[in-house]
Amino acid sequence: MTTASRTILMALVGASAATMLVVAAPQSRPAPAPASQTAAPQAPPPGQPVQPGQPPAAPQQPSEISTSINLSGGAAPKLAVPAFIAASGDAELRTVGDMLGQVVWDDLKFEREYDLIPRASYGAVAAATSMDTVAFDQWRELGVNAVMVGIVRRNASSLTVQVRVFDVTSQQSVWAKEYTASATNPRQFAHTIADEFHMDTRSLVGVARTKLAFASDRDGERARNTVENRSIKEIYIADYDGENQRRVTVNRSLAINPSWSADGRAIAYTSYRRGYPDIFVSYIYQGKMDQPTGGTEIVHNFLPAFAPDGNRIAFMTNRDGNMEIYAVNRDGSGLRRITRHPGNDSTPTWSPAGNQIAFTSDRSGSPQLYMVDADGAGQPRRLTNESWADRATWSPAPYNEIAYAGRTGPGFDIKIYEIASGQIRVITDGTGSNESPSYSPNGRHVAFASTRAGRTHIFTIARDGQDIKQVTRAGNNVQPSWSR
Repeated sequence: MTTASRTILMALVGASAATMLVVAAPQSRPAPAPASQTAAPQAPPPGQPVQPGQPPAAPQQPSEISTSINLSGGAAPKLAVPAFIAASGDAELRTVGDMLGQVVWDDLKFEREYDLIPRASYGAVAAATSMDTVAFDQWRELGVNAVMVGIVRRNASSLTVQVRVFDVTSQQSVWAKEYTASATNPRQFAHTIADEFHMDTRSLVGVARTKLAFASDRDGERARNTVENRSIKEIYIADYDGENQRRVTVNRSLAINPSWSADGRAIAYTSYRRGYPDIFVSYIYQGKMDQPTGGTEIVHNFLPAFAPDGNRIAFMTNRDGNMEIYAVNRDGSGLRRITRHPGNDSTPTWSPAGNQIAFTSDRSGSPQLYMVDADGAGQPRRLTNESWADRATWSPAPYNEIAYAGRTGPGFDIKIYEIASGQIRVITDGTGSNESPSYSPNGRHVAFASTRAGRTHIFTIARDGQDIKQVTRAGNNVQPSWSR
């Protein structure tokens, strides 16, 4: 067994039975409502996360969008997002309003499409009490081009949030929305506002409503009946910014290497819940679980990767005596062998079109990245020439690149291989060891695991190497997967 395969196998140990936690299901992102629509959608049942609907927007002035602050293109306007106004003025609603303003600001700042005015400077501006009392002169003195003003109202069992963006010079509304939905998770209002603002003004698919899945040992449990009494890891999910972290498996063994399905409703992962490694698919909003790869005490399966169409799963398996890449339909049918080599092939990832697979192989002596047709035809093409390269992760369209962990000195850094040019760039800075990259659905960001904070935690970084942010803080957290 090579050093590469030994490293992979030593990371995968555990035992015991499991059950699953069920979490509330997300709804698809709301499409723009017809101009004639007047009724807000019904709030989701209690216990489900808020998914704000989209009643008719207030009248907009497209000419203002194109001729004044130019929200749809050009240089980034200077935008202010103060706390949302609490319509009733009670302390609890004011707290919600403060939170909404901050979260929208954070979500917009994350994509860097607008020049967000620091909220610490807002104290010089009189707080608005309604849409009609915005202190435009004071905002103008602060150098602001546009200001987002929101109002939050409490209903019997829901919240209504109205939001407008005003051009400070003309004092006209250039973007407006209204949402009514359950009050269970008010942060979802802010995430929806940010995503729809990005789409309407920049034609950008934002990530504010996306999720991260990862493996964590934070519960401090240890696996029984193992020689080394190894620590247990379970699968967790969180909002993209690290909020609302919650456990979704209770394997009491190792549950690792999660991969989101294309619809964001299922997670495939490797688990030792039956005493040997196999791939499970947990439909986390239904309490349902499948085992599509048919593992046994002899046939071991690892490292699942959902195809972009959500219908196939690529994975690593020893069923031919050494580690090869296979693909299988989501229901367990259509098993197909992809690689054929005495070396060990691992960590598959699909191209955006689903017609190619990149993977790690030690067939050249040290682990390197290769690319092959998804039907297994033809010979794999070698991509890297590192001392050690692993965990290839293909970017979504429109980018055509692969992120991976490449050894730099004693640790690893996140590198990006540009497929068209063959050029490689490093996006982490050599601090700690940085591994297991995963692209955001718009391809503009990468989540990864790093030891830069002492223990191993999940971080995000822009694909140009800027704006690194820590997502987890409890326990050790590894192998992030960003939902689509």
